[in-house]
Amino acid sequence: LICEAYHLMKDVLGLEQGEMARVFEDWNKSELDSFLIEITRDILNFKDTDGKYLLPKIRDSAGQKGTGKWTGISALEYGVPVTLIGEAVFARCLSALKEERVKASKTLPGASTKFTGDKKVFLEHLRKALYASKIISYAQGFMLLREAAKVHQWNLNNGSIALMWRGGCIIRSVFLGNIKEAFTKNPQLSNLLLDPYFTKHIGASQESLRQVVAQSALVGVPAPAFSAALAFYDGYRADVVPANLLQAQR
Repeated sequence: LICEAYHLMKDVLGLEQGEMARVFEDWNKSELDSFLIEITRDILNFKDTDGKYLLPKIRDSAGQKGTGKWTGISALEYGVPVTLIGEAVFARCLSALKEERVKASKTLPGASTKFTGDKKVFLEHLRKALYASKIISYAQGFMLLREAAKVHQWNLNNGSIALMWRGGCIIRSVFLGNIKEAFTKNPQLSNLLLDPYFTKHIGASQESLRQVVAQSALVGVPAPAFSAALAFYDGYRADVVPANLLQAQR
C-alpha cells in the first residue's frame, strides 16, 4: 500500500522526492502514525555519498522472505479472503520480472489520460485511502486468525495480539491500540469493520479510496492493493453477490 502511494505521488502527481518525504512526515503525525510510514519518510530523505537521493538507484525488483506467501497459503487453506496480502505478494512477484517488464513497456500500449486535478486534494484522498485500506487489511488478518482458531480450537486474545504487534514489530503503529480497544469491548467481534470506531472511520474514508482506485486505473498506474481493498469492502457490505450464477454454472 505504501509503495503504491509512493508510485502515485511520483508518477501521477509528479512530486519531487523531498516533497514526498514531507508528505510522509505529515502523515506520520496523523492516524497513519507507524513504523513503516516513519521509515518511508527517512528513506525518501536519505542521500548517497555523492549527495544524490539513494532510492532511485535501487533496482525495482523485490523478492519475498516467505511470511506473505505463508499467509496467502493459509488464507486459501482456511477459505478466508486475505486479498490485500495476496496482492502484495503477487506485486512482488511481478516486480521480479524486470527484464520482461522493460520489454513490455516498449510494446504494450497504456492509458492516454493524464491527471489534471488538484494535487493537494488528491493527496488527502490518498491519505484517507491508505488508512481505509489499512483498516481492511487488518480486518482480513483477524478474520484469518478467527477461522484458524475455530479449526484448531485455540482461545486467542485478539486484543493482546494487537498490543504484542505494537510492542515490537514491523507493522507496529498507534492504530493497533484502537484494535485492542475494539476486541476488549467485544471479544466476539466477527469483523473489525463492524466495530463502531472502525465503521465510522471507514465510512469517512471509503469515498477517497474510490477516488484513488479510479484515478489509478484512468492513468494506468497499477494499484493492486488499493483495488483489492475496495473490492473486498464492497463485497463484504453486499447483501447479495453473483455467486448464485456461479453455483448454477457448476
